[in-house]
Amino acid sequence: MTDSSLLLIALDAVALTVGLVGGYYLSTYVSKKRLQDAQDLASRIVEEARKEAEATRKEARIQAKDDIFALKKEQEEEFKDREQTLKREQSRLQEKEERLESKLEKVAQKESGVVELEKRLIKQEKSLAEKEEELETAADAHERKLQEISGLTVEEAKERLMSEVESRTRHEAARMIRNIETEAKENASKKAKEILSLAIQRYAGDYISEQTVTAVALPSEEMKGRIIGREGRNIRALEAATGVDLIIDDTPETVVLSAYSPLRREVAKQSLERLIHDGRIHPARIEEVVRKVEQEMDVKLREIGEQATFDVGVHGIHPEVVKLLGQLHYRTSYSQNVLQHSIEVAFLCGIMAAELGLDEKMAKRAGLLHDLGKAVDHEVEGPHAVIGADLAKKHGESQDIVHAIQAHHEDISPQTAIATLVQAADSLSGARPGARKELLENYVKRLEELEGIATSFNGVSKAYAIQAGREVRVMVDAERVPDEQTYLLVKDIAAKIESNMTYPGQIRVTVIREKRAVGYAK
Repeated sequence: MTDSSLLLIALDAVALTVGLVGGYYLSTYVSKKRLQDAQDLASRIVEEARKEAEATRKEARIQAKDDIFALKKEQEEEFKDREQTLKREQSRLQEKEERLESKLEKVAQKESGVVELEKRLIKQEKSLAEKEEELETAADAHERKLQEISGLTVEEAKERLMSEVESRTRHEAARMIRNIETEAKENASKKAKEILSLAIQRYAGDYISEQTVTAVALPSEEMKGRIIGREGRNIRALEAATGVDLIIDDTPETVVLSAYSPLRREVAKQSLERLIHDGRIHPARIEEVVRKVEQEMDVKLREIGEQATFDVGVHGIHPEVVKLLGQLHYRTSYSQNVLQHSIEVAFLCGIMAAELGLDEKMAKRAGLLHDLGKAVDHEVEGPHAVIGADLAKKHGESQDIVHAIQAHHEDISPQTAIATLVQAADSLSGARPGARKELLENYVKRLEELEGIATSFNGVSKAYAIQAGREVRVMVDAERVPDEQTYLLVKDIAAKIESNMTYPGQIRVTVIREKRAVGYAK
């Protein structure tokens, strides 16, 4: 190795040493600089935090003072309210105390009066006792004189007197019995009408009017073609299975079912609705659905019949009879639902039987079953009363029930009180205004005419016809009609009703005048 090479190596070593020393000092300087900057930044942050904390503290003190002031003000107002309330209570208690003192004074005065009255009563009692002794002495003396004059003892006089009284009493009793019998005959019709009107007022049933057609809604016009089927096979199958006529006309999205039997129409309606919902409409499916609906309808008929017996409160009826009652739900008479009519007759019979002291349960049972024959009168020949009596007898009903069913339309003469009640209740239910279609219009017209006559008089504000037209209640204006004029108004309204209307029995007119005064305490 040459000297120049050694020299280069030495120079490189010196340069490296100088570089390392310089880097160390430079790094130390940078670190110190950064540390100083961090310390300055921390000092500024601490100072800002201190200032912010001081400001927050001042704001909190101000807010606390405001809250304390508001709370103090609220408490002062509350104390004032309580003070006023206490003053009012104190005043009220003072008034009560004064009233109590006044009452105590009155009681004391009354007590002194009672004491004086008691003293007077004691004196009167002593005086009455003395007079009673004097009367007894005088009576004994009078009795001795009577015995001397008549020559009869007291016992003999009593026997003669009792004999005369008995003879006279028998005569009076016989005459009274004749008068009672005559009065009973005269009042029998009146009493019967009272019982019938009471039964009508205590029972008010809903009326159900059935028609001879039923409409079934279709989801679309395209469904009409599917119901008719190829060459009409579907509609023919449906009509044959249900016994109902299907009318498909220009009415949009509607098919009309026509039949006199509501039961058949209900079966056809449910069957058609199920076929439409199912979408499969062909003769085999139609027969299957109709058969299934008929089976379900049998169950429904039994449920309807059981509900009717439960509503009326009659139990122990044969299941076949219960099913026949269910069929009456789908049977009408002059647009009146027969099952609803039977339930109404049962209630009316029960009410009248209770008023007369008869067997209420038997009367209800006879009333419920009286139209049983209408469930099968289209299948069996003869009057429905006779058919119903045969069915009731067949299924174990008592002879009184059978007789009441058979006699309710005078097929035979009624021989029992229950039969007569069923006959009367049947007539009531059918003749009640609104029960049957042909009577409703006349009934409503009569009520409107009654109210119109009443409102035609001056001073009348409102008029209401109630109790099926047997009473009119008239409300008059108290400012226009004085009390004494109401009596004249009653007479005038009654006279006009008599001259302008034709009606059975009598109509009660009641005029009501009311004066109201309204005030407000603040």
